[in-house]
Amino acid sequence: MTGSTEHPLGPQHLGGCLALSQAANWNQNEADWRLMLGIGHGWGISVAGGTLAASTLVIPFEGFAWVSMVLVRPEHRGKGYASRLLRVAIADLEKRALTPVLDATPAGREVYRLEGFRDTWGFKRYALPKKSPVEKRSGMRALAGGDWERILELDRRAFGASREPLLRDLARRLPQAALVVPEKGYVLGREGREALQLGPLVATDEETAIRLLSQALRAVQPPLYVDVVDHAPVLRGWLEAHGFAFQRPFTRMVRGAASAPGYEKLVYCVAGPELG
Repeated sequence: MTGSTEHPLGPQHLGGCLALSQAANWNQNEADWRLMLGIGHGWGISVAGGTLAASTLVIPFEGFAWVSMVLVRPEHRGKGYASRLLRVAIADLEKRALTPVLDATPAGREVYRLEGFRDTWGFKRYALPKKSPVEKRSGMRALAGGDWERILELDRRAFGASREPLLRDLARRLPQAALVVPEKGYVLGREGREALQLGPLVATDEETAIRLLSQALRAVQPPLYVDVVDHAPVLRGWLEAHGFAFQRPFTRMVRGAASAPGYEKLVYCVAGPELG
């Protein structure tokens, strides 16, 4: 690894982190990287001249941690940087007794399987390039301060741990898409480098999920992404009928456990593969 230096990621690396997302055509913007580094920690590999060539992040929760942003600049691929940093992350989590969990692209999935990760469930990214008419539905309203206790309780069941700082950050970043159906579900969103992302969307049933997503779509402008779970065929059909196109699949994977944390049937849209 002559000419490369492994180091922790910090705020001084934000420019390099954003360049990694851009080179990979991923959607993270500076606010996403600040959020992930604020609630988690990461490692990078820099090469001569100080260019950040690779990254990996972990976001700790209760009993498990999210492994995220395993990225290598195109001109530095094939040098083992991704596997090197992934093993650093796994070793860090083993010391903390935290189970590694991640969402993998098809290419990444093969790398992770070699490192002991196993498939659990999947979801698919859909993209909306331009505005499409969406019917108005009733029963939901803007998220209010008094909703947080119920939202956090429902989200803990769905995700498997509290992620309050993350959810509150998203609610601040795209407040027009922060909606609830009392006692039944919520949706949040955020702006991205390429498009808005709607999610997470957690609900007790698929009809509630469609109601929440329909109202969120009325409140924002495309382009936008939604990452929809495979167990919701009616929701996926609804999206396709409203102009969304399939982009790519993802697989939720876990290392050292029989299944991913949480209860997937409450999840309809994930926050994005980088956030879970």
